[in-house]
Amino acid sequence: MEAGSVMVLVPATQPPDKAEQRRIEFGLPTYTETERESSRKKAGQKKSLTSAAGYNIEAVMNIQTPVILTIASVAIWLPNGLSAEELKEAKVTQVVQDVKVLPSGAAARRATVNETVHKGSAVQTGVQSRSEMTFQDKSITRLEEKTIFTVGKGARTMDQGSGQFLLYVPKNSGGTKVKMGSVTAAITGTTVLGNVQPNGIVEFTVLEGTANVRLDSVGQCLRIHAGQKVTYDPIAGRLGNPVDVDIQQQLSSPLVADFGKLPSAALINQEIQLRGRANDDLARALSASGATIGTATPEQFLAAFDSLVVRESAREVCALVGRAVLARPDLAARIAVAAFTASRPVHAYSRDFRQVTGTELSCEWAQCIIEAAIAGNPAAASEIRDAALSAAPMLRDCIVAAASEPCSFQNEFFQSSTTSPVNPQDVNPLPVSPEQPPTTSNP
Repeated sequence: MEAGSVMVLVPATQPPDKAEQRRIEFGLPTYTETERESSRKKAGQKKSLTSAAGYNIEAVMNIQTPVILTIASVAIWLPNGLSAEELKEAKVTQVVQDVKVLPSGAAARRATVNETVHKGSAVQTGVQSRSEMTFQDKSITRLEEKTIFTVGKGARTMDQGSGQFLLYVPKNSGGTKVKMGSVTAAITGTTVLGNVQPNGIVEFTVLEGTANVRLDSVGQCLRIHAGQKVTYDPIAGRLGNPVDVDIQQQLSSPLVADFGKLPSAALINQEIQLRGRANDDLARALSASGATIGTATPEQFLAAFDSLVVRESAREVCALVGRAVLARPDLAARIAVAAFTASRPVHAYSRDFRQVTGTELSCEWAQCIIEAAIAGNPAAASEIRDAALSAAPMLRDCIVAAASEPCSFQNEFFQSSTTSPVNPQDVNPLPVSPEQPPTTSNP
């Protein structure tokens, strides 16, 4: 596959259970139907996260007829789980200016809304033109200008020198992997914008939901939340730190503004409101003490944060934690601890991640706090984890799981190395069985 390619994999449309949904979210293999049924019989047992070890990759993925989409060399694969009907055709749901259908073995014609593009045919967008395709699983792909999208024999492909795309994947429809050259993003129930530039730079923005973005060549992986963007620069050879973006401003993109309303519009607006409210609440609480976000001492900032977190819902607390850490990354660990200990009893949880009643701190709530804090300051991941463990030891397993997911929150990568001794005398001899004396050789 060429550099700058985008690949998307969508597993089964059957709604996954909670454990399987988390495996999809973190880019781990999903269960086969046989394994899933065996798991159900084993217990009335509680569902929990399991290791990916021991699974045959072909059995796990159960890929039959992949569907390929290529942007800037971009490709989207949708493996087994969708029916053959869902894979072999797409409907043209939006046409902006010069969009053509190229039937297999026939002359090109202008595309029309609601036209079905069958296997072997293609959709082509011209200069200053855009198109949208909708598949039967309700996933939506929007393409910018100078793009060709082909529904091939058992595959759908899109080729383009460079460009932008929008991808919406409904919740409970399985997971999707987007391959953009060296960069891979794993998403579930998410709306994202992507931009693959001719020079190989990749920009990936999450409008709602979350995505795990990986650079497999160096083993780097980052969790990107709504309102964040990550950039890959091939010269630097790594993913940059996630940066905060204005979601409202992102909605001015032609891929959003020049098409119909997205099914996820309400979720995107909710993210905008949560982030805006958290910022406003922090500013007001600090102004009451005569300070601002920039001038407040650590004690003033944490006191203002405490006054807000004690009366917020779980979702609002997570948004508040994220905004507070972004405003004062130096206080990331103390902000997380304050969210854990703000006049709220800690509840020992069970491994099925049940939501507890009342104002007790559940595992899901604790995970949300940890993820929000680390997303705001990935470099402080270890410090945040250790501080949270000290503040809420009863939630140890939950905190460790949130801070140690397969997709690391820390923006770092590791390169394997092999040490070869120069002097043979520096090599320690291998142990020899007592029953077999060592052999010697004369020079």
